[in-house]
Amino acid sequence: MPAGRPLKFESVQELQDGIDKYFLETPEDEWTWTGLALSLDTTKETLKNYEDRPEFLSPLKKALLKVENGYEKDLKKSGRSGTIFALKNFEWKDKTEQEINLSGSAAEAIANVKPTKKK
Repeated sequence: MPAGRPLKFESVQELQDGIDKYFLETPEDEWTWTGLALSLDTTKETLKNYEDRPEFLSPLKKALLKVENGYEKDLKKSGRSGTIFALKNFEWKDKTEQEINLSGSAAEAIANVKPTKKK
């Protein structure tokens, strides 16, 4: 007898049907990951746990991608700060990273620079 709590979704098709229903019945500008979880009568954490099951991974990743795409479209249209914040939760970044490597005489020269006094 298997231990643990029974699965919320017995099959991939059952999950996919619920996902499809959410996207058909919900206006695109209202798609959210939380909204999907509510529509499926579950939690975001439960959906995240299902990503650990290979057979459920594809439908969940595609659903998450549709939600993310909705925010991306909104960003192109309006550039609202709330949309930017949401996309950062999808691991988007708005910073520039620079890598500086110093070696030899350049590093020594910078280390020996002394500030000048203002007159």
